[in-house]
Amino acid sequence: MKPTPPPSKQRRGEARRLWPHFARWLVAALAAGGLPDAARTAEPLAGCSARSGANAPMVIELYTSEGCNSCPPADRWLSQWGSQPEVIALAFHVDYWDHLGWKDPFGSPAHTERQSQQRAVNGSRFSYTPQITINGVDSRQWRDEGPPMAGAAVASPLRVLLTREGERYTALLQPGAGTPKRLAAYWTVTEDRLVSAVKSGENQGTTLTHDFVVREYKSVPIWTTDFETASTLTFSPARAAGSAVHPRRVNLVIVNAASGRPVQGVSLGC
Repeated sequence: MKPTPPPSKQRRGEARRLWPHFARWLVAALAAGGLPDAARTAEPLAGCSARSGANAPMVIELYTSEGCNSCPPADRWLSQWGSQPEVIALAFHVDYWDHLGWKDPFGSPAHTERQSQQRAVNGSRFSYTPQITINGVDSRQWRDEGPPMAGAAVASPLRVLLTREGERYTALLQPGAGTPKRLAAYWTVTEDRLVSAVKSGENQGTTLTHDFVVREYKSVPIWTTDFETASTLTFSPARAAGSAVHPRRVNLVIVNAASGRPVQGVSLGC
C-alpha cells in the first residue's frame, strides 16, 4: 500500500481552518482546571470528532493468523483488553502461514512486511505468531500479565484533534514542548466481530471470532515538527463504512521517528 504523504505547506490552510476548533477545546480545558487527564485515548466531541488525551495511549499490536493453532488465545486476550478507552488495539493478520492449508481471509503481505520492519523497534530477532507488542516493545509474557494499562500512563506533549467529514478524516496536530523533532505516523481501519469457520489447516473445525482486525493500513512518512505551527494529516479509507454487525474504527498513531515508539494516538468510531 502506498504511504500517505506527510504534512506539507499546502496543508497550512487546512490547519488554519481547523485551529479554531482546537483552540476552543484548549481554552475550555484550561478554564476547567487544566488539560484532560490520562483517562482516555480519545475524548468524544460534538459531531464525529475526537481529541487525544493528555497521556499517550497504550498501543497494542497483535500479529496473528488463522493458520496458527497457538494464535486463538492471543486473539481472545486482545478482545478482552483492547476495548479499554486508553488502549488502541490493532490485530495485524499476516500471510506467511497460508501455505499450511488455510488462507487467512484477513491476512495481508503488508502486515507481514510491517511485522518484519518492526523488529528493529521491538528488538525481536525474528517474526513469529502470536506476537504482541505494547508501545513498540515485544511482550512475550502477555499470558501472565493482567490489564496491560496498569502503571503505564505517560504524558504526551502532542495534542491531536481528529474529525470526520463524510469519508475524509483530518487530524490536526499541535506539538508542545518536548515533542520529538521528527515524527512519523500510520493510519489503520479496524473492524470487530469478524467470524471465520476454519475448514482446513491447524485450526480445522474451529470457529474463530476476531476483534480489532486491521482491514486497511497506511503509513505516513517522516516529517519535521514546528512547535509554533499546527500541521494536518488526512486519510480517506478505501473500505466502505462499518456496520452495527462489524463496527469500524479509524485509528491514527503518531510515533517518534528516531525510536519508532508511540508518542500519541487517537481513535474514532463514528
